[in-house]
Amino acid sequence: MKKLAKDSDVNVEEAVKSLETKIHKLKKDTFKNLTAWQRVQLSRHPERPYTLDYIYGMTTDFIELHGDRGVRDDKAMVGGLGVINGKTYMLIGQQKGRNTKQRQFRNFGMANPEGYRKALRLMRIAEKFNVPIVTFIDTPGAFPGLEAEERGQGEAIARNLLEMFKIKVPIMNIIIGEGASGGALGIGIGDKVLMLENAWYSVISPENCSTILWRSWDFKEQAAESLKLTAIDMLENKLIDGIIKEPLGGAHIDLKASIAYVKKAILDGNKELSVIPTPELINQRMDKFTAMGVIAE
Repeated sequence: MKKLAKDSDVNVEEAVKSLETKIHKLKKDTFKNLTAWQRVQLSRHPERPYTLDYIYGMTTDFIELHGDRGVRDDKAMVGGLGVINGKTYMLIGQQKGRNTKQRQFRNFGMANPEGYRKALRLMRIAEKFNVPIVTFIDTPGAFPGLEAEERGQGEAIARNLLEMFKIKVPIMNIIIGEGASGGALGIGIGDKVLMLENAWYSVISPENCSTILWRSWDFKEQAAESLKLTAIDMLENKLIDGIIKEPLGGAHIDLKASIAYVKKAILDGNKELSVIPTPELINQRMDKFTAMGVIAE
């Protein structure tokens, strides 16, 4: 219609405005009522912002730190010190790749034991210098390879769970995409756990759940609904503390807006947590996670 108006000098401004309003409403209604599986697909969008996109987008100065001081530097787990609005934070998260070469380099965002040990080393540095910690969770799971198991994958994740409960500085966890299994939980213990609107968080991916229960991937949509893995489900079950909204259509639609929403959540969260005395902070963190779940005797 715009092209027609330009070519023929016909005034269709009102009609165009009306159509744009209808399109926006339709889009809003569509994305408000997405199924669990559709949100899983959105969380995996190839143009969705990853950990380093958020870190570089919200910090004025970021210094990446490397290595676990034991085996090597795991490229699937990134972290370092960054300044947000004049305040220094320790920023840690899983990093995926954009193309085939980057995905291989980052191991598809699946960290090895040395990745979790690197994350813990950085958290201890943050504790030493009284710097708040923010973790960005976006992984299909910890790397399941034989060499990872040989180097103690389970122990590395379990160690992180134990130590993160005792860290004496505020910790915020933000699920920005996929949050699967122990791979996500390995950097997922904190005082405030937030999820982006179209992220998911679960003990297992829908495909793997379908494979185990039905011996086929064909039931992945049904599995996604049953797992209650969306941000809305997680908030209703009191497993997270809040939902960070995304631009209409998903975080990949407007990178600057997505970064701004996450940045605001971090600043608001730190303001709230920084006034809580350390002993109380640790006790609240422990109570928060021990209260999760339902026990039937």
